[in-house]
Amino acid sequence: MSEPQQAAPPPPLHGAALALMTTAVALGTFMEVLDTTIVNVSVPHIAGNLAASTTQGTWTISAYGLAAAIAVPLTGWLAKRVGEVKLFVISVLLFTLASILCGFAHSLPQLVAFRFLQGLVSGPMVPLSQTLLLAAYPPAKKGLALALWSMTVVVAPICGPLLGGWITDNYSWPWIFYINIPVGLFTAAVSWRLLKSRETKTVKLPIDVVGIVLLVLGVGALQVMLDNGNDLDWFNSTFIVAMAVTAVVALTFLVAWELTDEHPIVDLSLFKSRNFRWGVVSLSLGMFCFFGSTVIFPLWLQMVKGYTATWAGVATAPVGILAFFLSPLIGKNIAKINLRMLTSFAFMVFGITMFWFASFTLDTELNQLVVARLFQGIGIACFFIPLNQIILSGIGPERMAAASGLSNFFRTLSGSFATAIVTYIWTKREIFHHARLTEHVTSASPATTSYLGQLDQLGVHGIAAYAQIDQTITQQAFQTATSEVFWMMGVIFLAMIAVVWLTRPPFGAAGAGGGH
Repeated sequence: MSEPQQAAPPPPLHGAALALMTTAVALGTFMEVLDTTIVNVSVPHIAGNLAASTTQGTWTISAYGLAAAIAVPLTGWLAKRVGEVKLFVISVLLFTLASILCGFAHSLPQLVAFRFLQGLVSGPMVPLSQTLLLAAYPPAKKGLALALWSMTVVVAPICGPLLGGWITDNYSWPWIFYINIPVGLFTAAVSWRLLKSRETKTVKLPIDVVGIVLLVLGVGALQVMLDNGNDLDWFNSTFIVAMAVTAVVALTFLVAWELTDEHPIVDLSLFKSRNFRWGVVSLSLGMFCFFGSTVIFPLWLQMVKGYTATWAGVATAPVGILAFFLSPLIGKNIAKINLRMLTSFAFMVFGITMFWFASFTLDTELNQLVVARLFQGIGIACFFIPLNQIILSGIGPERMAAASGLSNFFRTLSGSFATAIVTYIWTKREIFHHARLTEHVTSASPATTSYLGQLDQLGVHGIAAYAQIDQTITQQAFQTATSEVFWMMGVIFLAMIAVVWLTRPPFGAAGAGGGH
């Protein structure tokens, strides 16, 4: 039976109850987002332990991303049927159970299946954590709630590779899943204890079977295409073409169906809100460039500069330091800040940072890398918090779960697009520059003759000498390609300043409702 409609929303939490609830929900969010990246550095260990290739091992990452991409946009619909608090607690408990099953897996197919389950049940966790935090905080502190939520979403992916590598090196890979057990149980217990009396009303909506099927087909095919495009040479592969056609057809029909169905599985009417529409566009483009740089930066360090995974993590991690300390300060004063100016400042910082990265050479030292990543953290704090405020402004509490789910869906999907497209451009530009540089390696070239002479003095002759030249050319080609990719993202960041100004104040308090 549906619960009776409440006359008024429950009052905000205060004091110890608010602090404890914030800790529990933040830990649950941190746990889920952490698991999107914690497996990355452990894939070689997992694959070796389960008698599989490293390429096959990456399906543990793809399976999670695929399932989460399908589940996240369902959050709003599920929350209306089950209730936001109950759905969050159930998701956390099922996520904890799936983590245990992942640790118990004795074969790669088992682990891939359990990771898919883990991703599927994780879908509502991040959007609902945002919704529950906003609902529990008083209006004057909703900006702080958004800041705390943003901190966990931003810092967790950075901690994932560091923590995953440390656990795998010092213990064994199942423990990257077992660490979720105490966190999950604590989050579920505290959240239920403090929030069960604040449950939202439920509505027995009809199940939109057509919408679900189209969503699974469209998003599933799109995610599979993005995950495998680079390995299968994109549209030269019949499989990738089939996935692309399936995604386009299914998603086109999904949009048409959801806009006309009386009880849509995904509330696309949210895009009628000007601030939601342009806010999501800004968030998606920003996440594309930010996540793309986050993917390329450690690859460049390891493949071009020869850093180990641990030292690449050390060079990458400082991006979260200033973001961690600045986020609460911005959240506390968000009502006094011009959000569009702050977001524009963030895009300027990101743009400058990208151009800074593009200036790095093979001789750039670790301390220079750390300073640049530290500076980039300023942009993170000034990007996520105001944009989320803009996106959710004018959205009533009854649609908050749907809005959070849809915006988070585009955030995660942008990350998938970034990984696929940026690595494709990076490798293609390396091939191009490798070919151009190789044209100058001839017996008539003084530079080539001089370099071969130096190698000969070191005892490197014949085929070995030319192999050394090819290795040097590859290194230089990747270095040039890396600079080009960072320049491209820097230009996009600066161009995005115009997009955020398409939103219109007042932005008010997220979740407070209001005009569109």
